[in-house]
Amino acid sequence: MDLSIKSFEDYQKVYQHSVEQPEQFWDTVASSFVWKKKWNKVLDWNFKEPDINWFVGGKLNITENCLDRHLADKGDQPALIWEPNDPEEHHRAFTYKQLHQKVCLFANVLKNNGAKKGDRICIYMPMVPELAVAVLACARIGAIHSVVFGGFSAQSIADRIQDANCSMVITADGSYRGTKEVPLKNVMDDALVQCPSVKRVIVLTRSRTPISMIKGRDVWWEDEIKKVETLGMLNCPAEEMDAEDPLFILYTSGSTGKPKGVVHTCGGYMVYAGYSFQNVFQYQPEEVYFCTADIGWITGHTYIVYGPLAMGATSLLFEGVPTWPDAGRFWDIVAEYKVNILYTAPTAIRSLMQFGLDFVKDKDLSSLRVLGSVGEPINEEAWNWYHEHIGKKNCPIVDTWWQTETGGILISPLANVTPVKPCFATLPLPGIQPILVDEKGEEIIGNGVSGNLCIKFPWPGMLRTTYGDHERCRVNYFATYENLYFTGDGCMRDEDGYYRITGRVDDVINVSGHRIGTAEVENAINMFSDVVESAVVGYPHDIKGQGIYAYVILSRETDDDELTRKDISMTVSRIIGAIAKPDKIQFVSGLPKTRSGKIMRRILRKIAEGEVNSLGDTSTLLDPAVVDEIKNGRLS
Repeated sequence: MDLSIKSFEDYQKVYQHSVEQPEQFWDTVASSFVWKKKWNKVLDWNFKEPDINWFVGGKLNITENCLDRHLADKGDQPALIWEPNDPEEHHRAFTYKQLHQKVCLFANVLKNNGAKKGDRICIYMPMVPELAVAVLACARIGAIHSVVFGGFSAQSIADRIQDANCSMVITADGSYRGTKEVPLKNVMDDALVQCPSVKRVIVLTRSRTPISMIKGRDVWWEDEIKKVETLGMLNCPAEEMDAEDPLFILYTSGSTGKPKGVVHTCGGYMVYAGYSFQNVFQYQPEEVYFCTADIGWITGHTYIVYGPLAMGATSLLFEGVPTWPDAGRFWDIVAEYKVNILYTAPTAIRSLMQFGLDFVKDKDLSSLRVLGSVGEPINEEAWNWYHEHIGKKNCPIVDTWWQTETGGILISPLANVTPVKPCFATLPLPGIQPILVDEKGEEIIGNGVSGNLCIKFPWPGMLRTTYGDHERCRVNYFATYENLYFTGDGCMRDEDGYYRITGRVDDVINVSGHRIGTAEVENAINMFSDVVESAVVGYPHDIKGQGIYAYVILSRETDDDELTRKDISMTVSRIIGAIAKPDKIQFVSGLPKTRSGKIMRRILRKIAEGEVNSLGDTSTLLDPAVVDEIKNGRLS
């Protein structure tokens, strides 16, 4: 059954149907997947507790949809292509047949080592094909995977293992990222000192780093695979799962220190991952699709592994970083594999922009058909650069808005279907019912308005709970406004009804009674010729209520800091107006970012407010040292 939307008229018709008859709509979509037993009821829900159940009574296994169902007609088509960190190392490709075999073998390894349905398994691995295999093998036997990004500290890993009470860990000796080698197993050993629940650690060989292997607990991946091969355990029937059984837990940082374990379930998540992938990117058979994220984040779960494989796509996995061995690496990969769809983050685009066009100009990017952006609202300068120099002005950019909690893309253009506007997420996907509300929770009707973005009706890919703490899920997402899922984001809806995300609601500054979105100010600052990147926060101001504090990274040292500050202020004044001029501009060498590239504004806000002793845990940042530098250079 073809679920692809082909034209804008088609989109409007399908969207209307999905809102008027959501259960009928999702029944049709879900019927295009393979189920072991059909559901009795499409949806049962309330947003009060919250209690959300999709495809009630339905039985399935997501890996049969990602692997088995493609064997007959796509068995010899590449499912995964892996590009290693070092361009001199040989790449690896796996057809659907080969990936299916590998997943079955490793699923039997997990069983042999005592794993069973419902167990939580922590995965801490490099971006290698075996990471995808481990994820799918967990799903095959009904174990719940909790992937931790391969750059987190020992303490962060321990917190996550303890929270989910994991009984098993899958890791590797080490990993490569650019010129750096990360000693994964050593970090994991430090974490496991605090984790008595872990009885077995399976270790993949990647970097050949010397490591300690503890007898009775630690085993080598390769040895375990040989064992099941010797025993002839080549096949592994997929465990029957209820649609609402948990598929995975993924931790996301909360506004309060402790990370939240977002829980996604088997049936709804599968349906939404597949449907959204197909329609947003308008994937065509045999195209090569390259999402540059890490599987340790939700983008990698949904749009490297589950979504593309559910739809029989060829998904490219990259171990390295965009700037090594040089800033042309992404474009080399696009040229080598004739990539048709590229999905990356604004932070990556901005970092590549500063290297100029020398690394782009001689690369063959003619295979590209669709570009995507994910992770944060993209600023106009980056959008234009991406559109002009990478897409050569003939690739639509799907600027996708979604969250770990939503499981998949909620608001985005559909490639070559939705007319795009720079920096707008445009329109909701079918089945998604966004509304804007004011501070009191009253709906803001009409166009040309701004408010807090909420969703008023459930969708299959949404979170069901936060692991082990349902109350936290209720308070965080469903208690702010009655009977609404609150995204935590501010949003404007323009005259055409297009949505533009303006940043977290706590990223809106109220200056002299005027609401100013930090993203808007950052956009303006970033237009200044010598600015690489900026982050803007509010701080208490005696006269205006809130003042604007800007942290700015320059591409080169200035001869006159004060003059540069005035020039930047003039730029902002010219682009937005004098009301948005920063009160303070601090030049910094870097910004505190999570490993997915998100700027931790909470930390910057506290420094701007002078609360330098209550910054919370900074160990999980990409570069914790940058925080001290910013603290020391704080403007009073």
